[in-house]
Amino acid sequence: QVQLVESGGGLVKAGDSLRLSCLASGGTFTHYAMGWWRQAPGKEREFVSAIKWSGDETRYSDSVNGRFTISRDNAKNRVYLQMNSLKPEDSAVYYCAAGQQWRPIGSDWLGDEFASWGQGTQVTVSL
Repeated sequence: QVQLVESGGGLVKAGDSLRLSCLASGGTFTHYAMGWWRQAPGKEREFVSAIKWSGDETRYSDSVNGRFTISRDNAKNRVYLQMNSLKPEDSAVYYCAAGQQWRPIGSDWLGDEFASWGQGTQVTVSL
């Protein structure tokens, strides 16, 4: 299984931007779709975004669509999440995930598409 390490989290103010990064190792990066999930205290884990192994398809949750952008650099084995116009409700631990399934447009992402998960990075957005 691929190993994943997230970085880039921190404390920011509402309206600010952050870029999360996830470094993958131990597998062939281009074989994996990559995703970002988040979990706030007392809440269920929530799908944020995904990008296909080729990078030519992306998915976003309604709550972040238009504000967040996922991208990948296959030469560096990295996936990124650019987060703009951050809101307090974006505060959560953000997890990077890797898997070999891809959902069609309009399908719900359940989490079982991803076999490997990172340890998470905390994002806190204050007013």
